[in-house]
Amino acid sequence: MSVFYVPDGLDGERVDVAAARMTGWSRSRLAEHLTDGRVRLDGEVVEKASVRVRSGQMLDIDELDAAVVKVEPRLADDLRIVHLDEDLVVIDKPDGVAAHPSLGWDGPDVVAHLVAAGVTVATSGPPERQGIVQRLDVGTSGLMVIARSEAAYSSLKHQFRTHTVEKIYEAVVQGHPDPPVGTIDAPIARAPGAQWRFTVRAGGRPSVTHYETVELMRGAALLRLNLETGRTHQIRVHMQAVRHPLVGDLTYGADPVLAARLGLSRQWLHAIELGFEHPGTGGWVRFHSEPSDDLQHALEALRG
Repeated sequence: MSVFYVPDGLDGERVDVAAARMTGWSRSRLAEHLTDGRVRLDGEVVEKASVRVRSGQMLDIDELDAAVVKVEPRLADDLRIVHLDEDLVVIDKPDGVAAHPSLGWDGPDVVAHLVAAGVTVATSGPPERQGIVQRLDVGTSGLMVIARSEAAYSSLKHQFRTHTVEKIYEAVVQGHPDPPVGTIDAPIARAPGAQWRFTVRAGGRPSVTHYETVELMRGAALLRLNLETGRTHQIRVHMQAVRHPLVGDLTYGADPVLAARLGLSRQWLHAIELGFEHPGTGGWVRFHSEPSDDLQHALEALRG
């Protein structure tokens, strides 16, 4: 039996489609397993392929061990370890590095980097995501925490689930938000007909983003954002929804001419601060990361 956890990107998808994308199997092959009662969601046998999955559900599929993603040791250039102790490791993730291996991604990832660097992590979680308690988009740089002990994994997952972790981002958006300080409270769901793009939509998952304007530039603004929830692409989707897409974020409506002028090949978004209760000591810890060179250069160009 193999166990998978449904990612945010497949929330609301048919179970046969979700299972096919997560395992690499064909839907016809999975249909046999459904017919034989060898597919379960949260322990309940799935009887119809049309059943919809929800993010975070546990998907069990018998006799699928060969389909589990295998993590190969591989170092990621410019990935920096900010803090390391027996309970956790905090890293500064560069652009172009995924949080964990996944089907369809053949680039570097945090999990494989830690394996290659000899840093052990907690065994909790799906095989390809052991120790992972939060994720950053491939194109988003900044701070991530990974659990090294089982107790730390449980504690950090609980803190993220109850929204007690402080996740502070900096972003540069097109235009000047009005009001300059505010909260975007809008549900997020997968965009109709899109595999990896999301949108604000009634019936989506509750999503709350707090923002404040730090600096105004010609045609752009530097924002500081605090996430109350942690949905996939949350900041990107919310800022597009209020008509201030992130500079360089072509997926969510940014101006490609401006992105090219600034030399940006990704969204201007950086996880600059991360604070939480340390699972081992019980004390509050906080970490800081400066935006990477490509973001700094783009910011200076806008200021100029």
